[in-house]
Amino acid sequence: MSGINGMRHRFFESTRGRIVQILRGGRYTVEEIASMLGLTDNAVRAHLLALERDGLVRASGARKGVGKPAQEYSLTPQAEELFPKPYAAVLDRLIAVLKGRLSGAELEACLREVGRAIASSQARPTGNLEARAEAAVQLLNRLGGLAELDREHGALVIRGRSCPLGGLVREHPELCKLAQEMVEAVIGAPVKECCDRSPSPVCRFEVGST
Repeated sequence: MSGINGMRHRFFESTRGRIVQILRGGRYTVEEIASMLGLTDNAVRAHLLALERDGLVRASGARKGVGKPAQEYSLTPQAEELFPKPYAAVLDRLIAVLKGRLSGAELEACLREVGRAIASSQARPTGNLEARAEAAVQLLNRLGGLAELDREHGALVIRGRSCPLGGLVREHPELCKLAQEMVEAVIGAPVKECCDRSPSPVCRFEVGST
């Protein structure tokens, strides 16, 4: 096991990782977490403080009962990103099924429609072409990419070093059309898709090209 999966596995084997897993099931007090892990209350408080600093855990109200109310803790939305999501496997099977039912042109039209729908869910960018291209870059990055806007020979180029769909584009290159349509819809100008679909995929969209 290596890379991100390896780091995630090591984290969840640690005490802080085990606390995160407990809190995924609901809100718990220091005393309850300590009982589950066989730790002292002070040890759990120290771990919770570190997790709060990392933005993974937050205090979420006090539980009333006999005596002093007990502070409860819960996960932040950011913590959910630590847990693996089977999106890629589901999308892979979905595209495979669609390929068996649709023609190439129909599949591409479907994916382009999805790209436009994603773009339409965002606030419509304003400004000049460069400002709108920067908005497309930000959308790609919110979806898990690592894109940047550059100029080559005076032309705007969006280049992504980490493709959100990178694990699937070699098997399903049609997915690049989804991204192209999404970028075009955000920018409001033609975009030429020139993605590298090698084992280390790199997104590339030339703005204003046909």
